[in-house]
Amino acid sequence: MTNLATNLQSRQLALPSTIFDINTFINLAILLLAIFTVLHQILSIDTHLSRGWTAEEIATRIPLDNWISYNHILSIAPLPTKAVTSATVYTIGDIIAQSKEGAEIGKLDRWRILRSLIAGLVGHGPMSHVWYHVSEDFFETTLKLDHVWWDFLPKVVVDQTIFGPIWNNSYILLLGIMQLRSPRVIWEDMRRTTVPLVLEGLKLWPFVHCITYGVIPVENRLLWVDAVEIVWVTILASQASGKGKEGEAVVDVEDGAVEVVGKVQRRDATEGDGVIGMDSDGSANVSLAMNKSAA
Repeated sequence: MTNLATNLQSRQLALPSTIFDINTFINLAILLLAIFTVLHQILSIDTHLSRGWTAEEIATRIPLDNWISYNHILSIAPLPTKAVTSATVYTIGDIIAQSKEGAEIGKLDRWRILRSLIAGLVGHGPMSHVWYHVSEDFFETTLKLDHVWWDFLPKVVVDQTIFGPIWNNSYILLLGIMQLRSPRVIWEDMRRTTVPLVLEGLKLWPFVHCITYGVIPVENRLLWVDAVEIVWVTILASQASGKGKEGEAVVDVEDGAVEVVGKVQRRDATEGDGVIGMDSDGSANVSLAMNKSAA
């Protein structure tokens, strides 16, 4: 009996290691497949033309021709293209966030990554597509501000005060639905985070959007903002990997809705989703900070 009990105990102790190995294999396989698919798509853009090209010609033409191809697809199917663009960025952003939080490849939360992907696919991409066109049409057609040098300034203000809160709350709603959270908790999250998220977004996005609305063409604005988000979420995640500093926004994983105490913001980010702020003392931080006011 003693030997039997010992064997059962040893098997139970070995089980987590086996599960970890399986998760490592699954996550690594998915990641490598995605990387291979993307690289193959990028590098094969000129396979029918590049015979005899020098290395310099290939290095020059591949980025340019991929850019031309992207814009061609964008002109044919703008909404699906932008949806996939945001889905890709949100997926990358969540993987970066989890990695910076200390998760190894086998411990990456695939469901959390999937939720981020869906949020970008059905939320951020389509909503941004509509917003940028509505905003441009309003300022250029209705207000006739298309020929003044400062026309980007009111666009930035409206973006931060209208679209930012709309998207942040839409993101909280999407995550809440996917996590099967109660409407009351979702509403409390929206109510308590609207102003803090707008203020958090003011640290970066007004400056980024001066370029967004002042330089970038309408159809490429989402791609520009998504590219900045990758850098931004990396910075946030790096800062979040340590303890929150005194006086800065702190995010922790608990089991209630958002709690705001002075300068400290705390939120239950179930499985690490939808969190706020620059620093964290838990395993969750950057998913919602990445979706700041106002991408």
